[in-house]
Amino acid sequence: MVGPSATPIARQPRVKQRLWRSIAARSGEVVLRRDLVRFGSQAQISRALKQLMGEGKLVRIGSGVYAKAAPGPLSGLPMARQPLGALAAETFNRLGIDWKQGAAQRRYNSGATTQVPWRTTFNTGQQRISRRLQIGKRVVEYENDLTRPAWRRRRSLSARPV
Repeated sequence: MVGPSATPIARQPRVKQRLWRSIAARSGEVVLRRDLVRFGSQAQISRALKQLMGEGKLVRIGSGVYAKAAPGPLSGLPMARQPLGALAAETFNRLGIDWKQGAAQRRYNSGATTQVPWRTTFNTGQQRISRRLQIGKRVVEYENDLTRPAWRRRRSLSARPV
């Protein structure tokens, strides 16, 4: 039936709306792109994520990694709701990467030093990680436990006989 008295047909929610509803209902701050594949094609998801970033609801912190955003208190520009260290830790947990705090952060937390570490550093044990996570100019750096055998270590200049 077509006409003014006809009841409108309920439209299916758009991909962006379904995506945002799902993201808002999640408990964590990090959203992985691979969690959103059931909502549409790659192009639809890319378009929806770009629109959500344009609206200030999400910020991109890495390849396929997004964080929930809120307007910044000073500029009003969208910024992540959590600091980079917390977002990186949640990302590593979601990706199944074993991690520890970086050496400088561990020394500061144990009270061995009062110097506050200004870099966000994580120790990934025996794993090599090349994933780049960043917010603005702040970048996550990696340490690892991969050490060379003693016979391959370079000797310092002070250890050489004169």
